[in-house]
Amino acid sequence: MTHDSTAAWRELLDTLRDLDRSFLEGDKAVTDDRQIADGYRMLATTLGVALDVYLFADPSRPQWLEVNSPWRPDRRWGGDNTDAIYFMCPVDPQRRYRISGNRGDSVYFSVTAYNEPAPGAWSDRIVALFRDEDLDVDADGNFSFEFGPQPDAAVLMTRDYQADPHTGRAVTWRIEALEQPEPFRHGDAETASALRASAAWMRTMFAILPLAVGVRNADAHQLGHQTAMAANDFAAPYQVPDANFGWSARDACYAYGSFDLAEDEALVITHRPPSCRFWNLVVWNQFMAVPGVRDARSSVNGHTAVPNGDGSVTVVVSRGMTGHPNSLTTLGYPRGNLAFRWFLADAVPDRPQVALVKVGDAPTAAG
Repeated sequence: MTHDSTAAWRELLDTLRDLDRSFLEGDKAVTDDRQIADGYRMLATTLGVALDVYLFADPSRPQWLEVNSPWRPDRRWGGDNTDAIYFMCPVDPQRRYRISGNRGDSVYFSVTAYNEPAPGAWSDRIVALFRDEDLDVDADGNFSFEFGPQPDAAVLMTRDYQADPHTGRAVTWRIEALEQPEPFRHGDAETASALRASAAWMRTMFAILPLAVGVRNADAHQLGHQTAMAANDFAAPYQVPDANFGWSARDACYAYGSFDLAEDEALVITHRPPSCRFWNLVVWNQFMAVPGVRDARSSVNGHTAVPNGDGSVTVVVSRGMTGHPNSLTTLGYPRGNLAFRWFLADAVPDRPQVALVKVGDAPTAAG
């Protein structure tokens, strides 16, 4: 007897076998042995998220699945940062759900509903958004609201941004379906479909990754995660529209840059934060993951940054650490990417200004 799940499992194995070509071959091949190792780690991370979301999840028995975490190196995926915790939950567009919890010490939190153009395909449209400021949050920080039925909704994603996630209380999230669950069945057809969706999810991730670093002195700029840019520079910031590929936040403005640094070089990055709820700058490897560990500083946010006297903020990025109060380290990586995000900004920020200098010439104090 031939089982469809057997065929789907072998298709998934074939997908996994070939995906490392995305970072070993062609124009996007990485050259540093650490970036190659990061590629395999991202393969494992993405597989874990895919199986959680497609193979093991049940929209009639909803459960929040941790997909981004400052603490878990296996959950640094899809635009990682060290200030936030993200959860996902697949949902049925025909069902009603109750979402509740407590805001903790969050400085910004939300729930976004995304569509799914095909099984395993990444979203290309935001279908609903619930911001913390739109919710009825009581004096103790508790909230509760209903969601659905919502046509085209396939997955919910929570965002919880903290001034310091290591000391702040994270948002607590609960979700329950308001109708009886479907009869339990994990048979051949269901399993085959989930495995094929997982493989499609993996292929999409590694069609994007690794991100380009850029070429020194180039001057081409575009928008998005696949920004074509000069090395050691940023593309222009942009506001996320409702129709947007992937899992970006509708409330956010983003700007993406890259670094290509010798051991004695540093980037001096200055920007003027608009009035906003939260902003941060993070160091990424070429797989959109912060390569950092808790005892290294690879991100800075609006609560931890020391501003200049005129309200602008200068950050110094180098392969080690400098004496500047907003010093960030690439942990020795010579090449990688940089990501700014601003939440609920009153205007799209101006493009960050970048200067490539010798480490010894980098500023050591706020200006």
